[in-house]
Amino acid sequence: MVAQLTPKQAEQLKGVEFRKDSYFNPIKDINDIWIISLEEVEQCDIQWVKELPRIEYSQKQTTNLL
Repeated sequence: MVAQLTPKQAEQLKGVEFRKDSYFNPIKDINDIWIISLEEVEQCDIQWVKELPRIEYSQKQTTNLL
């Protein structure tokens, strides 16, 4: 499970410190939906982040660059 973000929410959180030396790092899943980990959600103090909807994580396929 992960937390789903809107594009605007992803932009607001990108690079924001949620605890000492830990920063939000929104990514897109295979469906181009912005997400953050539940670890990020659980360790932050931002109420609206804690209320984000949870969805199943669908990892993007990566190409072998070697």
